[in-house]
Amino acid sequence: MTRETVVVALGGNALIRADQTGTIAEQFANLKGPLRQLARLAEHYRLVVTHGNGPQVGNLLLQQECCAAVPPLPLEILVAQTQGQIGYMIESVLDEELARLGREEQLLASLISYVVVDPADPAFATPTKPIGPVYPAAEAARLPWPTVATGRGYRRVVASPRPVAIVEKREIATLVAAGFIVICCGGGGIPVIRQGRGFHGVDAVIDKDLASAALAVELGADRLVIATDVPGAALDFGAPGERYPATMTLAEAERHLAAGQFPPGSMGPKVEAASHVVRHGGHAVICHLDDIERALAGNAGTRLLP
Repeated sequence: MTRETVVVALGGNALIRADQTGTIAEQFANLKGPLRQLARLAEHYRLVVTHGNGPQVGNLLLQQECCAAVPPLPLEILVAQTQGQIGYMIESVLDEELARLGREEQLLASLISYVVVDPADPAFATPTKPIGPVYPAAEAARLPWPTVATGRGYRRVVASPRPVAIVEKREIATLVAAGFIVICCGGGGIPVIRQGRGFHGVDAVIDKDLASAALAVELGADRLVIATDVPGAALDFGAPGERYPATMTLAEAERHLAAGQFPPGSMGPKVEAASHVVRHGGHAVICHLDDIERALAGNAGTRLLP
């Protein structure tokens, strides 16, 4: 029987937790739990792994701010850098976990990935995605880019257009069919627009979960697993009646989104991504990083239903 193809989207908290400074040692240690699960699942599923990169891009921006003598790099280059960095970390830890199971023969590949966006996307006119370091109000007023007030201070905001297509989808599909575990679309992918027969990078970031959903649909994947730091899609999050439904229909998800149950900067894109996959005939679940195996078995997380 042909094994199912599963896209697993690892949240940024798979590498850096809220109470940590983000050292490399911490990031490698944090990856062991979710990747140990993926190593076991690789015996039964074809796996594609995507990941966030928000903290890592923020650190690179902060380093640029601290060294004005070095020419700054555009955002799409920083996304490419973190794709290589995190891809290496995921691949090396996953390789160790596979070896522990006696599966040294398992093939792995990390792929730098472009994601096409629409230059007419309204997000370019209204940047809303906070990235990088925090500035005091006086310094933020002198910056050459737009900023937004956050709970900690002012941060740079950039456009976050919706993904249109994954450029390397054929390469990814070929590698998956050949038996590789593929690590790709890191940080939502490098945002590019089409220029004739080529592509041109743009100063933007793409939501990782929406890009993972677009990839799952283009690959014809059977399942999308969105792994994060909460047990599922919460209703009344933070209130006394907080709850995590085991299932949610598309109609219910749309109603809860419209009611503001899933904020745009956190759970909203995850529910949208899961809904996109289900609308195209796949299966999707939102779960905790520690529950990936249980979620695939139907015993954890919030599953989206038609």
